[in-house]
Amino acid sequence: MITLFGQSYEWTSPEVLVLGAVVGVVALVLLLILSAARRSARSAEPLLRELSWMGQRVQSLSDGQERLAGGLHHVSEAQAAAQTGMLRLMETRLAEVQRQMNEALHGTATRTARSLGELQQRLETIDKAQEKIEKLSGNVLSLQDILSNKQTRGAFGEIQLHDIVQKALPTDAYTMQATLSNGRRADCLVHLPKPPGPIAIDAKFPLEAYEALRRADSPRAQTEAASLMRSALRAHIRAISERYILEGETADGALMFLPSEAVYAELHANFPEIVREGFAAKVWIVSPTTCMATLNTMRAVLKDARMREQAGAIRKELALLYADVDRLGTRVGNLDRHFQMAAKDIEEIRISSDKASKRARRLDNFDFEELAPDATLALPGPKDAAE
Repeated sequence: MITLFGQSYEWTSPEVLVLGAVVGVVALVLLLILSAARRSARSAEPLLRELSWMGQRVQSLSDGQERLAGGLHHVSEAQAAAQTGMLRLMETRLAEVQRQMNEALHGTATRTARSLGELQQRLETIDKAQEKIEKLSGNVLSLQDILSNKQTRGAFGEIQLHDIVQKALPTDAYTMQATLSNGRRADCLVHLPKPPGPIAIDAKFPLEAYEALRRADSPRAQTEAASLMRSALRAHIRAISERYILEGETADGALMFLPSEAVYAELHANFPEIVREGFAAKVWIVSPTTCMATLNTMRAVLKDARMREQAGAIRKELALLYADVDRLGTRVGNLDRHFQMAAKDIEEIRISSDKASKRARRLDNFDFEELAPDATLALPGPKDAAE
């Protein structure tokens, strides 16, 4: 490092190199002067002129060096100011970025906490749903145990049928476990009027054949299970037709209630010939949904029959109602006449009251002159006396 005019420069800086060149030139000139001094005096004058010119050039170089030093100082100050401004700007930017990052981190933490809370709630909901599913699985297993036994399966179908019938029909329109004249007991007997007459509903179904069909895992097993199911359904339809369709006692048809919509759909989808055979035997196959619709139709039939039975009583009640209406019209007319007479009496009372008020005002003013002409009038008639 070298210090010139209060400024520090590196040895390799341009200013130092220029200054070194100037010094070298000056030294060379001095050597030339010394060598020239040894020459003749005649050659001294041109050398002096050269020295003068060299002095001016050295002065110019010195002035340029000062200006260069001033420019470098200005540039150094500007660079320092720019660095200071840049540092301040960078500090401001860094503070802003840090603030935004803090806000973003805080928001992310808040959202994360909220998400974790929601996730916790959903996990609790899933746990509750899992508990319900486990309970439902237990209930399904219980239902499978019920359906696997013929007696319990029959009781299950009867309970479901009783619930549907109870919702669709009045209590006096059906009988559960009704015994017919042949000694057979129908699960439900709907008391329809003749025709068609009482209709029986059977709630038993050969579920073993359907379960075997569902478990079949090969074409041969499926064919055997389908054949078994056809045989079981034909036997059940024939049994219902023989037991619950009695001429002169019941309707000429009966209902076979299936407590499962899946079995009902399976029959209509893959065993349509069995359904047609049931129609031919007048055994109508119904599911819980179609049974409800059928029972509502029966309810309308029962209502219509009861309306026909009560038609005479209804006509009698209508005649009495007409007489009451006619009597009411007569009494309303009499009341209207009484109102008209009362209105007339009230009008006459108002006229008499006005006359009495006028006479009272005359007496109050001692206007006997106005009363004298009235005193000379003839005696009042019966109507005036009444007024």
